[in-house]
Amino acid sequence: MAVSLRRKREAPRGRYTPNLWPVWIVAPVALIAAGALGWVIYHYAYDHFAQAAATQKPPKPVNINDVLKATVTALTLVGAVLAGLYAYRKQLLAEGDAHRADASQLAERYTTAAEQLGHNQAAVRLAGVYALARLADDWAEQRQVCIDVLCAYLRMPYEPDPTAPEHKAGEREVRQTIIRVIRDHLQQPDAPTAWCEFNFDFTSAVFDGGSFSSSHFRGTVSFSGATFDGGRVSFRNATFSGGTVTFDRATFSGSRVSFSNATFSGGTVTFRNATFSGGTVTFDRATFSGSRVSFSNATFSGGTVAFRNATFDGGRVSFSDATFDDGRVSFSGATFSGGTVAFSGAICSGGSISFTGATLSAGTIAFRGAIFSGGTVIFNGAMCSGGSIDFPDATFSGGTVAFRGATFSGGTVDFISATFSGTSFDWGPVPIPAGA
Repeated sequence: MAVSLRRKREAPRGRYTPNLWPVWIVAPVALIAAGALGWVIYHYAYDHFAQAAATQKPPKPVNINDVLKATVTALTLVGAVLAGLYAYRKQLLAEGDAHRADASQLAERYTTAAEQLGHNQAAVRLAGVYALARLADDWAEQRQVCIDVLCAYLRMPYEPDPTAPEHKAGEREVRQTIIRVIRDHLQQPDAPTAWCEFNFDFTSAVFDGGSFSSSHFRGTVSFSGATFDGGRVSFRNATFSGGTVTFDRATFSGSRVSFSNATFSGGTVTFRNATFSGGTVTFDRATFSGSRVSFSNATFSGGTVAFRNATFDGGRVSFSDATFDDGRVSFSGATFSGGTVAFSGAICSGGSISFTGATLSAGTIAFRGAIFSGGTVIFNGAMCSGGSIDFPDATFSGGTVAFRGATFSGGTVDFISATFSGTSFDWGPVPIPAGA
């Protein structure tokens, strides 16, 4: 009997349902407890009324009816409290049943959506995308899981060429829909169904178009190893105010990737070891006030990376140890009122780095230890009223450096310890350093 009782007590009743004692145990215990409590209250009340009666002159006997009324009143109050606790317990049981039913329903929806994503028909896969997005909105506890599934779909092998044998009909539309759904959930950070704080893993995915425009990135987003070989991928007007966005080892061979008008006020965006062999990556009119943007060890063998008319008043943009053998990096018309743009240790054997028409009132543009054996570095028409342009320990053995039409009303240009052996210079207003 004891073993059976213990088994009933320990039997699982569901995640939200508490264990219950059998009625044949609870009822006698409750009656005994109620009787004992009544007895205690009766004696306490009797003593109280006895003391009150003894103080009267002449002394009066204790009125048993008053004692009974006080006892009944106290027991009624205790009963009301217990009834409230019982009602609260029933409410907990009801909520547990509701939670369990909801969890079961959400799990079924997840299974259905996942099966739809694996269907052969593109229309069914599209339905799965919308179903999973809606499930993420309804299921806050597993929202990251739903996001991970959508990202995993984009990481799957994809052949964008419709003439290739591996191409799947309708696949591009499915992938573009996933990107659009993610973007729609990154528009309003304060919305209850916003995904801005969550993580996105697009590692090694293939992008031939898609828009993340006006999105807010506050979590960790990985485009590491991704391939951008066609179409247009937009981050226009996006806000990077925290977290980390990585394009490390990504390949840009044909796409147009736009960060135009984006705001970098915190966090980190990295393109370390990325390869730019074609296409265009633009940061035109972007604002850098606190973020770290890194192109360290990147290879530029074609295409364009442009910061035209961008504003730098804080943070750091680094091209340290990058290799330039073709292509173009442009800061034309950019405004520097703070922060640092660093090309430390960069190797320039081709292509061009342009600061044409840039305005420098503070901050630093640094080429410390850079090697120039070809290509061009242009500051034509730049206006410098503060800050510094530094080439310390740089090596010039080829290519062209030009300051034609530049204006210097303040700030410094530093070629300390630089080595000159073959580069063509148009010094403009810059004093010619010794050895040049």
